[in-house]
Amino acid sequence: MKASRIIINGLLIFICIGVYFLIMDKLGLSKNIYLRLVNFVFVIYGVNRTLQANFKDNVYGYFTNLASAFLTAFISLAVGVFSFMIYAEYQGGERYLQDFADTYIFGGSNPSPYQFGIGLFIEGLAASAMVSFALMQYYKGKVENINTIDDRAHNPH
Repeated sequence: MKASRIIINGLLIFICIGVYFLIMDKLGLSKNIYLRLVNFVFVIYGVNRTLQANFKDNVYGYFTNLASAFLTAFISLAVGVFSFMIYAEYQGGERYLQDFADTYIFGGSNPSPYQFGIGLFIEGLAASAMVSFALMQYYKGKVENINTIDDRAHNPH
């Protein structure tokens, strides 16, 4: 598991999602929840790149690859939520966020920017976990060695 690979792919996901949302915002489509679901494609792409590179480098072990996949998605999530909060503040803060509140899972009344950020973070954690576990089901037969121990002390990579 290479940290540089995880960071690069996490930032790649962030850039793709950021550009996509900026385009949607400029076209006035940012309130359409179905178009926002396309961000899963970018997360799947980045996490899959990490897992493919791990497989090519003979990094075996289900939990090693699962951690690698989740960390890739988590990096993009952390940078993305932080960047979105800065962007939302730049666009008008609470007034800007009121347009989004009803179309998010955690929506409802008028959340503060911090409540919105926490809700967005929790929503992103769930999506990151789903994508990581789903892709690991595909790679499970390729990376899992049942008869070996999956830690560096007993099975150096």
